[in-house]
Amino acid sequence: MGQTLEAVAINDQINFQSEKYRDAYSRINAIVIEGEAEAYSNYLQLAELMPESKEDLIKLAKMEDRHKKGFTACGKNLNVTPDMDFAEKFFAELHNNFQKAFATADIVTCLLIQSLIIECFAIAAYNIYIPVADPFARKITEGVVKDEYLHLNFGEEWLQEHFEQSKANLEQANRQNLPIVWKMLNQVETDAKVLGMEKEALVEDFMIQYGESLGKIGFSTRDIMKMSAMGLAAA
Repeated sequence: MGQTLEAVAINDQINFQSEKYRDAYSRINAIVIEGEAEAYSNYLQLAELMPESKEDLIKLAKMEDRHKKGFTACGKNLNVTPDMDFAEKFFAELHNNFQKAFATADIVTCLLIQSLIIECFAIAAYNIYIPVADPFARKITEGVVKDEYLHLNFGEEWLQEHFEQSKANLEQANRQNLPIVWKMLNQVETDAKVLGMEKEALVEDFMIQYGESLGKIGFSTRDIMKMSAMGLAAA
């Protein structure tokens, strides 16, 4: 993945060892570690709900666990201790909503949260981070982002196959969960900027990924605009 001249210029200005950078990184690094840990356990729980896809879901879970180890190594490389308390609170609302859906065997909501919202959030963040990352983290993140598209594809394919019976449930789950993403983005805006990542770019990349996923599942452009507006209203 090549870097633009602008990204190289930003990268040259970043002091990866400065106190300010390492402080912001302690929270961003914790978020990606916690995000991968959440994904690992979410896919294992989905395997319980979807025995016909158990093998695939366990494979996806194992990938997420590898990603977690990779991002843990990124923090160690910069001698940063991730702020895991912050990260757990950061994911708490999505985590709780996933657990509520799991408790009622609501596969559609579980897939929307994990395979669409969390994966699109991760892909957007990793895409924006790669050009401004330190060399060690860039290599790890480039490998991870390729895997995340596979995870996104799993959810898209299942929801596409079950679109007609899932549509109303997906719209409801979108209403409940998309606004949480904007709260999450607002929480990390300052830290992300220290790392060279602009909130507007994160929002734009997320909206593109999420809109494309909804389109692949079967939603019309009009539906996608309406569903996306649920999030923007809370931004």
